[in-house]
Amino acid sequence: MAALEDILQRQPVWLGRAPRLSAAAIPTGFQVLDSELPGGGWPSGALTEILGSQQGIGELQLVLPALAALTWAGKRVVWLAPPHLPYAPALAAAGINLSQLVVVRAPGRRDALWAAEQALRAGCCHALLGWFRRAGYDDLRRLAVAAEGSAAWIALFRPREAAAESSPACLRLALEPDGDAPEGNLLTVRIVKRRGLPAAAPLRLAVQRPVHALARSPFSRPAAGRARADRGLGLPVHA
Repeated sequence: MAALEDILQRQPVWLGRAPRLSAAAIPTGFQVLDSELPGGGWPSGALTEILGSQQGIGELQLVLPALAALTWAGKRVVWLAPPHLPYAPALAAAGINLSQLVVVRAPGRRDALWAAEQALRAGCCHALLGWFRRAGYDDLRRLAVAAEGSAAWIALFRPREAAAESSPACLRLALEPDGDAPEGNLLTVRIVKRRGLPAAAPLRLAVQRPVHALARSPFSRPAAGRARADRGLGLPVHA
């Protein structure tokens, strides 16, 4: 029988006492946040939840640096069911290579789950951002299993109250605007869940707000099975 030390050396066993540095990760672009995350960034092949008190507080600014690095490295990024029309000029100004960005629309929650699973199983993207206002534990578990079978970074945007619910996500961040900042450009980030010990205190990150990566106009509800291309955006959009 192999010694316990041999098993720990050979296998990716999480010991539970510290962030697992061997976990594959994508740098967030925020050094103070990277220092608190296992592997030093957004976890690949696992589920992340970003929980916001409201839309437009800087949640997109939190992910844009990583998306810019991925897209300019030739990696494809999928935006799934965003609540508003993506604003291509703002994304380009943030450093996003629009040719590597695909926006997928879905008529409802079940369609969005199916699209996410198919994209991850096909290995056609290196990052998937999804907007799921209502998602039960079983839904999240399906996405977590699909994430584990891929090498992609998966981030779900959900409402702040979801922090009280159980989740299979390996990383959960709760966001609040920092009211003490004179210019309103600080974001309070609380690490609700991560691999390893709980975070000692919330983080304060400097972001540019408001971020108009999503326009004010909401997406119209797409018809099931019908695809369209919005050429004014310069982005591929699929139903």
